[in-house]
Amino acid sequence: MTLSHTDDHGKASMVDVSDKPATVREAWAQARIVMRPETLELIRDNALKKGDVLAVARIAGIQAAKKCSDLIPLCHPLALSKVAVEFDLHDQPAGLTITSYCKLTGQTGVEMEALTAASVAALTVYDMCKAVDMEMVIEQVQLLEKSGGRRGHYKRGETA
Repeated sequence: MTLSHTDDHGKASMVDVSDKPATVREAWAQARIVMRPETLELIRDNALKKGDVLAVARIAGIQAAKKCSDLIPLCHPLALSKVAVEFDLHDQPAGLTITSYCKLTGQTGVEMEALTAASVAALTVYDMCKAVDMEMVIEQVQLLEKSGGRRGHYKRGETA
């Protein structure tokens, strides 16, 4: 079976995964946001008028992972068993790192869901803070690690 997003006529189509065995699949993704030190302090102090930035961004990331197939064409709708979004605030450079984790037992991976969770959480931080810092930069959205499936384990920076 060849996995491809095109059918026999070269037209875009969703990959048929019905013959693949269901396995535990996990993925971790990350995004970084660089901002002014003053903006980071407002987040730390929960002092922004729009509310608790990290709580709202966490919920947005979780919701985005659950709706990934509505956002990314040809992405399979998945029944995720776990989604987590965590934040690491840092001073040099001022900003935060968002790490997302997705898990399921199924026939296809959760890399896109983890990447979508990290991306939407980052966009939510930007949206909630843009009134005080429009110069924020979202960067380094990347898959960190994935396990399960036919291709097995992948970890960024490690060669197979």
